[in-house]
Amino acid sequence: TLQSTINGRIYNESGERPDYHSDTRKSPTGESDPVTSKPARPHHCSQCGKRFIRLGHLKEHKRTHTGEKPHHCSQCGKGFGQSGHLKVHERTHTGEKLYQCSQCEKKCFSSGDLKSHERTHLVERPFQCSQCGKRFIQSSHLKEHEIIHTGEKPFQCSQCGKSFTQRGKLKDHERTHTGEKPHHCSQCGKGFGQSGHLKVHERTHTGEKPYQCSQCEKKYFSSGDLKSHERTHLVEKPFQCSQCGKRFIQSSHLKEHERIHTGEKPFQCSQCGKSFTQRGKLKDHERTHTGEKPHHCSQCGKGFGQSGHLKVHERTHTGEKPYQCSQCENKFFSSGDLKSHERTHLVERPFQCSQCGKRFIHSWHLKEHKRIHMRTTIPVLSVWKGV
Repeated sequence: TLQSTINGRIYNESGERPDYHSDTRKSPTGESDPVTSKPARPHHCSQCGKRFIRLGHLKEHKRTHTGEKPHHCSQCGKGFGQSGHLKVHERTHTGEKLYQCSQCEKKCFSSGDLKSHERTHLVERPFQCSQCGKRFIQSSHLKEHEIIHTGEKPFQCSQCGKSFTQRGKLKDHERTHTGEKPHHCSQCGKGFGQSGHLKVHERTHTGEKPYQCSQCEKKYFSSGDLKSHERTHLVEKPFQCSQCGKRFIQSSHLKEHERIHTGEKPFQCSQCGKSFTQRGKLKDHERTHTGEKPHHCSQCGKGFGQSGHLKVHERTHTGEKPYQCSQCENKFFSSGDLKSHERTHLVERPFQCSQCGKRFIHSWHLKEHKRIHMRTTIPVLSVWKGV
């Protein structure tokens, strides 16, 4: 439970002093002892009957009924009913973890989180999974875990019907509909719907890549990125293009590829008439009409209409630039960016600036550039004219 300190005394969230007992102490005469008796609780909630020592505690409590959240985070705008809850939340932005476990080196944002963690050291785990041997504190936790082995998915999303094995997984998923991002990076303030996504993102700041490929020396921020990479080692590609030598896993993929060489475009858009060599390319194109963006970045949640665009975007998180210029040392996230850059080496630049010597491909590029020099001379001329 959240505790707050007022005038040097500690109170829990209901406004009680933890060192007060619920029984009224009696003097030897049978009357209430005025020194040791429980303090009066004059402030009474009209909704549920709960009583409080201080008016401020009653006001905070009433917000649990009204839903009012007057305390807002200056970083992300999230609202809270109690100032203490806001204070704990703000630590998720600063990264400040004041409460350290006495048994291990783990630190927590709040005393409540610390208490929950400390139970993992103290509590026996009597409930064991018969399938994998994992142990749990409560039988309910074991039941939730066993669903992973049975394949049962009892928790269903009311928005899209997708089902999940655990209630927590459903809650994470529901944030993709609401857009809520409660997990924030302490370095840059970026928000995430899932704590796991935040953990992966934080590695982009530290540079930690804990997942290494067993086949080569490549390392990754997440297990998902590693799995995607490992497929490149495992899959045989028996179908080869006779034109360019590119290899494919399936014959259907080869057939689709061969249309690039023949120029055949059998897949036509019903909206604008544009044709494509592959059905997948048509589907990607159709999303430019519908605005649909089904491919989402696991790091920041940004959506893309094409999986290829997502792949390029993901490199902005990893810093990977696989496309290097053959003329210089410049590297790029995508082949398109590399092609644009390579033109700077290939094209003749006949138009030269007489002021600084810079060369341009087109005469109008030179004219635009010359305005930079003209702007620097205008203030001098205006002063001269005024003399």
